[in-house]
Amino acid sequence: MSNKQAPASAPVLKNFTPYKEKKGEEYMNENQKDHFKSILYSWRNQLMEEVDRTVHHMQDEAANYPDPADRATQEEEFSLELRTRDRERKLIKKIDSTLEMIAQDDYGYCESCGIEIGIRRLEARPTANKCIDCKTLDEIKEKQWGA
Repeated sequence: MSNKQAPASAPVLKNFTPYKEKKGEEYMNENQKDHFKSILYSWRNQLMEEVDRTVHHMQDEAANYPDPADRATQEEEFSLELRTRDRERKLIKKIDSTLEMIAQDDYGYCESCGIEIGIRRLEARPTANKCIDCKTLDEIKEKQWGA
């Protein structure tokens, strides 16, 4: 049986180069949009590779072990992988939605208050749709209401 563990979370973006803003540059200009499209497509491709890797892993490792403990271990491993892939599937949908926002020129602005989210925040979380202040308020409300 394989010792390979399913990753705990979505893969980290690889080969990422921070955007270098020019003095007086307009926020969310074409260069910035292209920068974020590149990040999002790269992230999406990494996630899709993980999906393919999981399918092949499950096909290659699928066995009917006679020992119930071995079967249970394999089923738990597959269950963890499938849960991780499900989270990544939801993330892929969010990435696609974010790419659509870029196409519609709605990207980079807080959906709650309308201010600029900021290049560095978007680089840290390319699918962010709220500024840090509105997101912090949402998290405080969520804690208070237990939602």
